[in-house]
Amino acid sequence: MTDLTSLTIAEAREGLAKKEFTATELTTSYIKAIDGADQLNAYVTKTPEKALEMAKASDERLAKGEARPLEGIPLGIKDLYCTKGVGAYACSHILDGFKPEYESTVSQNLWDDGAVMLGKLAMDEFAMGSTTETSYFGPVKNPWRAEGETIDRVPGGSSGGSAAAVAARICAGATASDTGGSIRQPAAFTGTVGIKPTYGRCSRWGMIAFASSLDQAGPIARTVRDAAIMLKSMASVDPKDTTSVDLPVPDYEAALTGNVKGMRIGIPKEYRVDGMPEEVEANWQQGIDWLKAAGAEIVDISLPMTKYALPAYYIVAPAEASSNLARYDGVKYGLRVNGNDIVDMYEKTRAAGFGSEVKRRILIGTYVLSAGYYDAYYLRAQKIRSLIKQDFDKAFQTVDTILTPATPSAAFELNKEITDPVEMYLNDIFTVTVNMAGLPGISVPSGKNGQGLPMGLQLIGKAFDEETLFRTAGVLEEAAGILEAPAKWW
Repeated sequence: MTDLTSLTIAEAREGLAKKEFTATELTTSYIKAIDGADQLNAYVTKTPEKALEMAKASDERLAKGEARPLEGIPLGIKDLYCTKGVGAYACSHILDGFKPEYESTVSQNLWDDGAVMLGKLAMDEFAMGSTTETSYFGPVKNPWRAEGETIDRVPGGSSGGSAAAVAARICAGATASDTGGSIRQPAAFTGTVGIKPTYGRCSRWGMIAFASSLDQAGPIARTVRDAAIMLKSMASVDPKDTTSVDLPVPDYEAALTGNVKGMRIGIPKEYRVDGMPEEVEANWQQGIDWLKAAGAEIVDISLPMTKYALPAYYIVAPAEASSNLARYDGVKYGLRVNGNDIVDMYEKTRAAGFGSEVKRRILIGTYVLSAGYYDAYYLRAQKIRSLIKQDFDKAFQTVDTILTPATPSAAFELNKEITDPVEMYLNDIFTVTVNMAGLPGISVPSGKNGQGLPMGLQLIGKAFDEETLFRTAGVLEEAAGILEAPAKWW
């Protein structure tokens, strides 16, 4: 029998339907693979007993012919999602011991569709980071290494555990979240597919908040089809989240027609940034050529506000984080460090509980919201945000989707000493505009660089037009070819 962990979600679904193997056998294969991959540090909590219990229930439904859309498919869940009775720490010391008494809407949707939970996946603390090195549980290693090297590389972030686990075949797919690129950038670094849906397409209820007007749930998967299957189950309107949108959820898989003839693809001149590696530029050109060969029309466009997106993002996101993280005080749940009085306890708990990157962003956010600075920073950043959205609105009057690089480089070395935080923030340069405008974006593997490391291309779509993104991404994937699994070293 084929190694069951090598099957995509679509293939596993077919195999289960044909009774070639059981959900229990599929889940057991993943549990063994997870136990053999501790070096990657992708999982912060393993739930094998729960997984086998869920797989058994799936086998019973499959036997009765009552299979749901994800029946028996083993998934990993980012540690940002609250899962009933299973720790949800956002990879932060301050949430030590927190076991929610409720289930996030997105994970509940997946369980309602028959998925099996393998465990919780590592991330940057409170989703603040681009490398998964800020996790309290230690960094995650990218399963990909440069050819002929034994140097560990970052898997991207903040959904680095999700991306690494999918690439390493230790889950069939994973939930992730994207505030400024945290699905698309790690997907590009690990040769996986990641889609950030339109803001409001998936409920944020039960997701530990970073920046409420930017956060959005989405899947990381091995193929465009798998991502489409997962997003169909994840997306829903939710009375518990007033920002979730009451629109029918399309059959995204049906959108994969392979036909982009006559489609207009926008190429923004502002994304040709100084110092971008030649291989990133060449990869982008290759994507343009593939779409042109498939019958799409290439259109040069301008998004003039792009240069302001990163500075505006790093005002809005920390400001919202400062507000959201004020609830972590050691009183009701998580870490508590006792003090002489309640204020002393607050201070000691936060000093011990938050990592340095989280503290940095809270300080920035509190500063830009403070009296005398609110108008100068936060208000102006929100105005820039409106202008960024207008840029896209104008572009989408003439094009159907926009093609850009997903990241300014391939995965870089783990523990690379970067003394200037701004240098690290530049990792999100191609992705933050999409969050600021609330639009959908997808990262698709588009080959490898000269060192044999994966590279990704990003497609940006109109609001709630994920179908066009999936259709176009499917054509890119077919042209590039689906990446094989990374050579196993762990």
